[in-house]
Amino acid sequence: MGENPSSARTADVVVIGGGVIGCAIAFRLAQAHLKVVVLERGEPGGEASGAAAGMIAPQGEMVNFDAFFELCAASRDLYPSFVEEVEELSGESVGYRRDGILMVAADDQHSRELEEVSRSQTRQGLPLERLTAESVHERVPGLSPAVRWGLFVRGDHWVDNERLTRALAKAAERLGVAFRAHTAATRLHVAGGRVSSVETRSASGAANSPISAGHFILAAGCWSCELTAPLGMYLPVQPCRGQMIEFESPRELPLVVRAGHHYLVPRAPRRILVGTTAEYAGYQKEVTGEGLRSILEGAWRFAPLLKDLRFRRAWAGLRPDTADHLPVLGYGEVENLIFATGHFRNGILLAPVTARLISELLLTGSTSRSIEAYRPTRFKARPADDSTQGSTGLSGSSAATGESAGAMNGSRGKKT
Repeated sequence: MGENPSSARTADVVVIGGGVIGCAIAFRLAQAHLKVVVLERGEPGGEASGAAAGMIAPQGEMVNFDAFFELCAASRDLYPSFVEEVEELSGESVGYRRDGILMVAADDQHSRELEEVSRSQTRQGLPLERLTAESVHERVPGLSPAVRWGLFVRGDHWVDNERLTRALAKAAERLGVAFRAHTAATRLHVAGGRVSSVETRSASGAANSPISAGHFILAAGCWSCELTAPLGMYLPVQPCRGQMIEFESPRELPLVVRAGHHYLVPRAPRRILVGTTAEYAGYQKEVTGEGLRSILEGAWRFAPLLKDLRFRRAWAGLRPDTADHLPVLGYGEVENLIFATGHFRNGILLAPVTARLISELLLTGSTSRSIEAYRPTRFKARPADDSTQGSTGLSGSSAATGESAGAMNGSRGKKT
């Protein structure tokens, strides 16, 4: 992204992190005619936002139907209008698809899990369709004969996350947002309970002049604690590595298919993404043999069609996990510093609602939906065995990126 020459060393708002969350927030604030600067240590969308699978699927992937599920569902419902705005202003398609998601049972464990999903979602009054094995194979040829039945969730969607983040950045830039690519935020200056400026450095390591602003938004994913720790703020955000594989296919996969914790996601033109792993390996983004083995073994159990496809590439990304697996949203102890980080495996899904809530908070002082459960102050003190704020894996890193990719089989769903 180019740098807006009109952006000097002052702004109304500095957004630290150019992933999908940071870009979406910058987009909304620019629509309100604020002067916004986005700091990104690499390229916009170059970390987690570009490494994810792009599923927008709270119903197909959540296991708890609580306030967080409602937040995710609300964000999913914002997607059609959100995409329309972004595509119109950027002039680019983001590959948004509303064809639904198919969950299948290929063994006893999958079947038990799906039965529980069916019961729990039926109790909640959520729409889903039960499919026979014959119907499943009609919809998606090439699945294993072991697939016994499935659940189809028409309301869940997916998007090309790489194209989405690029289009968001382009749309924001057209509204006047200044993107400082390859510029790491290194230190926040606080005086009188407010952030006065942020220090930055270029990719060469050279220090730049500080940037002053009225508000600062921390959307730096698993690098966020680098900026908060020197201020004495406890922010337990750590990276969770997720590995992904992409294949070329002679025909389009018609919709997302998942079994247990593994999934296939269509990606135009005629590509299939397969994921994923969940590894707490620090800030290491290497693709490993064990990671690829785990993904392929799990996927082949229900999708042997992959065995004859041409391998295209594999990658890994880092997702920002928090102590309770929930995002960090809102003001903390510094009055003009707003947090929008820790989205874990839900960054793509939550981008529209996060942008709406953070822009509301900054512009009006309140939000249309409660964010109390996501306040940064919920983390009161650092446990004795907590290492997320330490130097391991952090030295030499920088805090100016969005969010990250991977997956976690935890209490908050089974997402990429």
